[in-house]
Amino acid sequence: MLTEQALVIRLNRSDDVVIACQEVPPGIFLPEEGLTVKDAIPAGHKIALRSIPTGQPVRRYNQIIGFATKPISAGEHVHVHNLGVHSFERDYAFCADTKSASYVRPAATFRGIVRPDGRVATRNYIGVLTTVNCSATVAKKISEAFTGDALRDYPNVDGVVAITHTTGCGMDINGEGMEVLRRTLSGYARHVNFGGILIIGLGCEVNQTEDLFSTQRLASGPLLSSMTIQESGGTVGAIRGGIGRIREMLPVANQVTREMVPAGHLIVGLQCGGSDSYSGITANPALGAAVDLLVSHGGTGILSETPEIYGAEHLLTRRAVSPEIGEKLISRIRWWEEYTARERGEMNNNPSPGNKAGGLTTILEKSLGAVAKGGTTNLVDVVQYAEAVTAKGLVFMDTPGYDPVSATGQVAGGANLICFTTGRGSVYGCKPAPSLKLATNSRLYRQMTDDMDINCGEILEGEASIAEVGERIFQLILETASGRQSRSEAHGFGAEEFVPWMLGAVM
Repeated sequence: MLTEQALVIRLNRSDDVVIACQEVPPGIFLPEEGLTVKDAIPAGHKIALRSIPTGQPVRRYNQIIGFATKPISAGEHVHVHNLGVHSFERDYAFCADTKSASYVRPAATFRGIVRPDGRVATRNYIGVLTTVNCSATVAKKISEAFTGDALRDYPNVDGVVAITHTTGCGMDINGEGMEVLRRTLSGYARHVNFGGILIIGLGCEVNQTEDLFSTQRLASGPLLSSMTIQESGGTVGAIRGGIGRIREMLPVANQVTREMVPAGHLIVGLQCGGSDSYSGITANPALGAAVDLLVSHGGTGILSETPEIYGAEHLLTRRAVSPEIGEKLISRIRWWEEYTARERGEMNNNPSPGNKAGGLTTILEKSLGAVAKGGTTNLVDVVQYAEAVTAKGLVFMDTPGYDPVSATGQVAGGANLICFTTGRGSVYGCKPAPSLKLATNSRLYRQMTDDMDINCGEILEGEASIAEVGERIFQLILETASGRQSRSEAHGFGAEEFVPWMLGAVM
């Protein structure tokens, strides 16, 4: 915890840098560090504690975040002009830090919706999914028919939402891209937060509805059906027919009630977007503390964004419950190295410009802060993008770092709630799962109060500890899972943010 007067924070005694808690002008003497600041330092940026020769590693969190690309003197601003990345060996030490799991009894509870198969929902939507971009407008027109007072007789239905995307054709029917798309669509079709699903196709696309159902073993029924525009007489007929199908689902979907259930039924997707240098100091570790609580109550957290754990993956392999789980994670890291090389890119083509403006310099630095969202419990499984998450505890899902794509995979995998940390200001939502926004700093929280659910900046100001804010996040997770609206839900976010990972050539 910091004092209100703190100008800088040192995260570890072995670090080569401190982080500015506010703008620091040149010439300021830092008595605790015994040095004078040489440059104007923006809030969230790094100041060198000692002279660092060219090529030498620079540490934050007592971990390497990059290497000096030119001589750096004590008191100097450390950022993209003098810090870069190159390959170096990391000790994966599989299972070295695993520990015995401990659980809280009795477990915390929330008011959830118990489905016939025993799964528990946090929301109750009807979804209109599309097999292809060509059916997106029809799906949206169908969902628009159920806005306003159209659902007044169905108070237990949270809404009818169109889940559309930009692909589904012009792709290899047997390729990896089609496999991922179908796995993602079937994950949404099966999602516990949907009380009913209508799937709309055009009729001539590569991703045929019949093939989607057969390859993904989806079973048609009163609450899961499909239709195509071409076989429905065109746009008008498809919209009319789709509205009729939804009207048939509504009375059945409305027959739900909330009841007290254990927190072990919660699967929470962990996201960070628009990160800044405070993300790894406040919101991410506070979310990690909440995840530790969730796991101790029998629940599941899904950590993702493989390119944004790059350079910090050794912190996860050490917590793997078996060498096989650790190897699965490293195999995904190697795949990403090959993938970016094949696309003539590099893993350090990240952080984004906004991240860098907020003080993050390299992917290694960003990754070390991002991993903190996963807390400190064992890594119990590693799954592919949009693969169903069945293990209890901390699970890693292989996804891109782009937030909408990553969260789409998490929801397809079964996440029934999302927690999203942000330092620059993200406004993301992802129906059918509610999304909570955690601000890393108080300035952002004040500036975007209507979009932020929790202010983690109090940690930086010494008003609360990481553990205290983690407890608040955990309690808000339970309240939101029980039906309390998140800020993004209040604004109507979530219908446009379905973005499946697109792999392979567009033909």
